[in-house]
This record gives sequence, structure tokens and C-alpha cells, in this order.
Amino acid sequence: MFAKLLACALAATSVIAEGVPGYGGYYVKWQENFNGPAGALVNEGNWNIIERSPGSNSNNEWQSYTRSNQNHQLSGGATLQIVPQNNGGWTSARLESKYVFTPTDGRRTIIEAKIRFGNNGPGNKKGIWPAFWMLGDSARRGTPWPQCGEVDIMEAINGVTTGYGTIHCDVAPGGICNEWSGLGGNIGFGDNGWHTWRIIIDRTPGNWVDESMTWYRDGAQFMQVTGGRINNVNVWNSLATSPQFIILNVAVGGDWPGAPNGDTRGSWGSEMEVAYVAVYEST
Repeated sequence: MFAKLLACALAATSVIAEGVPGYGGYYVKWQENFNGPAGALVNEGNWNIIERSPGSNSNNEWQSYTRSNQNHQLSGGATLQIVPQNNGGWTSARLESKYVFTPTDGRRTIIEAKIRFGNNGPGNKKGIWPAFWMLGDSARRGTPWPQCGEVDIMEAINGVTTGYGTIHCDVAPGGICNEWSGLGGNIGFGDNGWHTWRIIIDRTPGNWVDESMTWYRDGAQFMQVTGGRINNVNVWNSLATSPQFIILNVAVGGDWPGAPNGDTRGSWGSEMEVAYVAVYEST
């Protein structure tokens, strides 16, 4: 019942800025609207543009991450476009926010993005792996994965219209989060058009056992994890109470989606487009 009431309370009440909705009882802590001229790179005051060779990737992914505007660019219409390309080798883009936030004790924190995908069908997207997710900021200072904590707000693979929410934590293999798989849930999204993906980290209960993380697609809840389910305060803290940063990327290949094949198409039709990313906190 609480989840249903909360979802109703989050009906949009105003527009804070271009593309970023306002929600009753929340204020915007941080937002990225992707304003800028067509073909420009993302604002590097807000984002780190990752450059990485395939041999440096996790999960046996195939792509090189580049800073080329062939792999990511502003659309000129207040959106970001991440486009995997295959020109004798796969390239793509990974953007990590310079903004780091810590969910506030006694408040609810929303992390949200509005995302669409290119119209290539599953037959032409084998190995394509877009994602909107977070890592614990301790990873930037040497804490190993998955001890640093990872929260995947939305992942999709192989062009199938199913979105996955997952947490990774503790140790690998095995551990509290059942690595290498993680703990997750999923929901269908029907088409490649615009959908809103959100996680709410609720630290209002007053004790870590009853705190929660809840995933939504277009306001429909599809996964929840509580501190009590994790049942380890240090591991819970790595996921829900520690500094985190936001990642947007499109990987190609890897252990989960499998390798691209001869029918996999890069370029337009396999892109991920993002209208905004925002972090809110309850008042």
C-alpha cells in the first residue's frame, strides 16, 4: 500500500526545467538537461568521458569507449545520444557524473532518467547493452567491485523490451548479492519510445533494517530491496547510504548479452537517447 501511495504522490506537478519534471514533496538537488548545439560533446564540467580499450573493460565486453562525437553527442534538442558503431571494431561511449551524492538520512532520494532506444529490432541488436546505473564513489579510490556497491537502475540487452534493475554488493563470487548475477528484478516496457526509469532510496524509517530501495518504470514498481533483506549493515551502507555517482553507457557484447553477430547493427537504430538525468530529495 505504501508503494502505491508513494507512486501516486510522485505524479508530476510542474516542470522545473526543460525536460525535468517536478514532484510534490521533493526538490531537485542536481539535474542534467543536455542542452547544447547538435554534435557537441557532453558538458565536461558535469561528466567524465571515459576512454577505455576492450582489454580494460569488465564483463568481456567488445567495445572501445571513446570521446568521439560519433559515439556520443548532444542532439541540439536537449537530449544526449550514445551511439555504438562498428567500423572494423566496436566503439561506444561511457559517461560518469562528476556529481557525487549521498542519500540523506531521514529523507527519500530519487535518481531518475528519461530514456528511449533506437528502433532496430532484436534481430539487429544482439550484444547491444545500454545502461543507466550508479557505482559507489569509493570505487574511484580503490575499493574493489562489488564491495564498492553497484546499483543498476535500468539495463536492457539484445534489443528485447525488458528493463532490469539489479544490485551488486559484498563479495564475488557468491556473497549476499549472489554474484556474479546480483539481486534483481525486471519489467517489460513495450516499445523503444520514451520511458522514465527511477529508483527511490528511502531513509525515513529511522533504522537501516527498514530502509529501502525501490525501482520504477513509468511509475510502476518492479523491484524493492530492504536493509533487512541484505541483513548486513556495512553492505547496506555501500548501496544506500554512501556517496555514489551516475553512469550512462552502451556496451557491446559481454558475458550477459553475449557477442554481437553478423546481423548486429551499429549506428542509428541501436542508440540510447537520454532526455534528462535528475536527483531529487524529499523536503
